[in-house]
Amino acid sequence: MTPRYLLLIPFLFSCFQLSASTPFHIYSPSSKENTLWIVKATPRGDRLDLKVATKVNFDFPGRVITAHPSKPLLYVTATGGDPGKVPGAVVRLKKDGSYHSHHNVNFNDGSCYLALDKENKHLLGVSYGNGRLNVYPLDDKGIPGTAVTTVDEGKREAHCVLLPPDGKNIYIPYVKGNLALLQYAYDSKTGKVTPLEPKDAKPPLGSGPRHMAYHPTLPMVYFSNEQGIGLSSYRREANGQLKVEQDLSILPPGMSKIGLSASDLLITPDGKFLFAGLRGHRQDFDRISSYRILEDGRAELIGLTEADKIPWGLSLSPDSNFLLVSATSGASLTAYRILPDGKLKKVASLPWDSMMSDLVTR
Repeated sequence: MTPRYLLLIPFLFSCFQLSASTPFHIYSPSSKENTLWIVKATPRGDRLDLKVATKVNFDFPGRVITAHPSKPLLYVTATGGDPGKVPGAVVRLKKDGSYHSHHNVNFNDGSCYLALDKENKHLLGVSYGNGRLNVYPLDDKGIPGTAVTTVDEGKREAHCVLLPPDGKNIYIPYVKGNLALLQYAYDSKTGKVTPLEPKDAKPPLGSGPRHMAYHPTLPMVYFSNEQGIGLSSYRREANGQLKVEQDLSILPPGMSKIGLSASDLLITPDGKFLFAGLRGHRQDFDRISSYRILEDGRAELIGLTEADKIPWGLSLSPDSNFLLVSATSGASLTAYRILPDGKLKKVASLPWDSMMSDLVTR
């Protein structure tokens, strides 16, 4: 006869697996309410419970957010405002991820994307309205000061700024009629930006690279194609130049691109999968596209998963088991379980304000 304690081992192991899943928080600013939503997410096996923990009142319409990699800080900004006086905030969190306090700041320009450099010495922002890049130094407390670098290329519709793992370059994609992919060398000690030669990686016509993701170990950079409705893959050369390797269109054969556009893009930390948003502005075709990354760094479409109306921002849970998606017209936060093959399974949804787009987790 099997001893009773041996019969309990599978049960105890199952309980340990469930309890080992740690709750986390999701943060997203609402420009409609002038608030920061803090949502507590609690894993329950393959499910995820979502509950609003608190709403922090701002005195400005925040829309864009990023998190400091090592300090308990969030950076929030409006997308527009008076030059030099664009409102923003640095939010300090408690150890458990709950709200502690916030400090108002002003930025040169509104930003559609914020990111920190790899030494966490500067905060970088790009403006969709005027296309400018600003580099703000951070003090010991993580508060941004006056910009040390401003780059104005005379182009509107810049959409992203994100540094590669080695932190030595900046790539800024421009969409629509300002189509370009501009390349720079970056000095994280000074925040200085120097154009590469050639400066433009010249993305394929009609692609419209929007948001980007870097492979953690291979010299590959991926872009969601806002107008091309798919994914482009670039190889990053030793001199920092980008060379296009793929321009994938993912729509069913014969389907029109009119009224569609791609949104956010992210990669899993292990470099196995990519996920991107596909917005059906004038078509009923709102989806999340999933890709697997092959050994050579090229990407392959896994499939499309239905999403709420206008999926915009994407984020991963801290353990990378869940994909979190904001829908601006659907006014929702949706959680998907990432399956071992890279497919997605919807496991939770929470209503929130319309036009909430950016989100981060901690």
